[in-house]
Amino acid sequence: MERGYEVFEGAGAGLIKAWTRGVPVEDAAREQVRRIAALPFVHRHVAVMPDVHLGKGATVGSVIATRGAIVPAAVGVDIGCGMVAVRTSLTSARLPESLGAVRSAIEAAIPHGRSDNGRAGDVGAWKDLPDEVGATWASLEPRFEEICARTPGIRRGNGPNHLGTLGTGNHFVEVCLDEEDRVWLMLHSGSRGVGNRIGTTFIGLARREMERWFVRLPDQDLAYLPDGTPLFGAYLRAVGWAQDFARANRALMTRAALRAMREVLGPFETDEKVVDCHHNYVEKEHHFGEEVWVTRKGAVRARVGDLGIIPGSMGTRSYIVAGKGNAESFHSCSHGAGRSMSRAEARRRFTREDHERATAGVECRKDDGVIDETPMAYKPIDAVMEAQRDLVDVVHELRQIVCVKG
Repeated sequence: MERGYEVFEGAGAGLIKAWTRGVPVEDAAREQVRRIAALPFVHRHVAVMPDVHLGKGATVGSVIATRGAIVPAAVGVDIGCGMVAVRTSLTSARLPESLGAVRSAIEAAIPHGRSDNGRAGDVGAWKDLPDEVGATWASLEPRFEEICARTPGIRRGNGPNHLGTLGTGNHFVEVCLDEEDRVWLMLHSGSRGVGNRIGTTFIGLARREMERWFVRLPDQDLAYLPDGTPLFGAYLRAVGWAQDFARANRALMTRAALRAMREVLGPFETDEKVVDCHHNYVEKEHHFGEEVWVTRKGAVRARVGDLGIIPGSMGTRSYIVAGKGNAESFHSCSHGAGRSMSRAEARRRFTREDHERATAGVECRKDDGVIDETPMAYKPIDAVMEAQRDLVDVVHELRQIVCVKG
């Protein structure tokens, strides 16, 4: 059987295995992966997913297993970013002809977007914390206080007021239909401002450590924290907390969106099994006979039977998948279609009319403010799924009918 990945060497002795057959990969992303693969503490190889594209610090769509060190910029600043999907008892027959009221109810229930440069009037943050959000923050706060005491500067992140909020960019809430016309709720978000503050703080601390020890790197964003040092332990505590914050954030928004849908559509049930997966995170795992730190930057864990979510883009299909446990990928798969161009390039290349045509039939924003998220700015989801056939099996195929963007 033909293997599903291509092998190429990085800088120095680095090895890369890439599930990118039939999928375009920009030269800058290839060079960035080569620099990562050359790090002396990389375990075996770097695994590249078909949604790969240039990122800050590390390439989005990469899986980096390391021994004795973690690169904070490889985890990134949207720590714990991931997705949730819930199947409901609703079918398309229960839906009204116009879904505008459903979209409006979800938008009213979940703060989204950003205004006033993130200051007090920001539309994407709570002004008065709902009781449910306040109670969840109370459960997270003691560990947060310990982290702030050890690492000054993190407290400036917008913690409680961002809990249960969506954010901007590629974060979204969607209502979808599956192959049986069952209605699903799906959403994508992470650790918001407080995660950004944690990531940014430790990226800066890692850079200073490299300067202190006269370590020369091909890219300062590859600055790392060695295992056993005080900063390594502090980072693990902080990144673990941010990943918990992100999961709690998604849970709060899921409940809020389901309540909003019931207000418009009437009562319905949800399946007990909820698909919930990080795709920007670090965790200790066992691979090729060793305990290693696995950083997935834009990748989903896909052990045998693991359920994951691979979204397309506004106006295209998304997938619920089950992992095959492919050892060469470090039990991973892609986290989406992956961008084919920068946001600036998408805004230059496409018009509002282009976007309206691409999202026909989806109740969503059609204004100039979301052109950088238009489907044409992403890789073809069919090609992405074909390239990773040996990583996952498709369980459900979803098509978007409502999309809320910040």
